[in-house]
Amino acid sequence: MASSRAEGDSQEPINEQAVANKFAAMRSELNQIYSKITELEMDVSEHSLVINAIQPLDPSRRCFRMIGGVLVERTIKEVLPAVQRNKEGIEEVITRLNEALERKKKEISDFEAKYKIRIRKNDGEEKEDGARKEGTAQGVLVGPAGGSE
Repeated sequence: MASSRAEGDSQEPINEQAVANKFAAMRSELNQIYSKITELEMDVSEHSLVINAIQPLDPSRRCFRMIGGVLVERTIKEVLPAVQRNKEGIEEVITRLNEALERKKKEISDFEAKYKIRIRKNDGEEKEDGARKEGTAQGVLVGPAGGSE
């Protein structure tokens, strides 16, 4: 009985359903990390666009910056270093998230190996995916080729 308590304390899954649930939770965490990295990469891209747009301008020229939902007036000389620091900070966070992503991938692959998990797709599911892709492509509306003039 003591050994079963020790196993329960170490958070080991007890049955197949528990293993499947833990695996699904791990995959969900992995997807959340991917999503956050993508979101932050978009932010870095936006910061780069702003930096490239205001760098060649006169440093004494006034510009506006959104800080915590409030639009403030500053000069380019004040704003440019702040935007560059923000961009660098976001890039550092992306680096840390990529490291966490690699750790999570390794954790998932170890878990798969330990419990001999195999992900399989049925033929029916693949056909449904194809149907869904076609459905999204059909959602695009295009006007007449000649146009109404």
